[in-house]
Amino acid sequence: MTGQLSDNEFENLINEGELSLEAEQPAAEPVPQLPSPRQDMSFFGKIPVNVTLEVASAEISLKELMECDTSSVIVLDKLAGEPLDVKVNGTHFGKAEVVVMNGNYGLRIVELSGTSLDALTQ
Repeated sequence: MTGQLSDNEFENLINEGELSLEAEQPAAEPVPQLPSPRQDMSFFGKIPVNVTLEVASAEISLKELMECDTSSVIVLDKLAGEPLDVKVNGTHFGKAEVVVMNGNYGLRIVELSGTSLDALTQ
């Protein structure tokens, strides 16, 4: 044999099953699932976040804004005494009311949103 196959000889080898165009692959063994190790989450408790209180908002025209002076009043979209929105890193976290503690303003949380902490990281 000269080391070269004619087209007919090549087709015969394929048809007879002696030669396969697909590489044989060993059967894949199932990878055992190891339990994920519990991680110490206390590290995350030290990461600072930005907590803000959103009182209310209003949509006015630029013309109205330009006409404002020191005695102007802009009516907001919340009623007096209504709980205010608390945001953590810009994401709604809950509702709160303003309190005064030792001469400083504070927040008393009155309602938490269903937002998980995962949403706050995005």
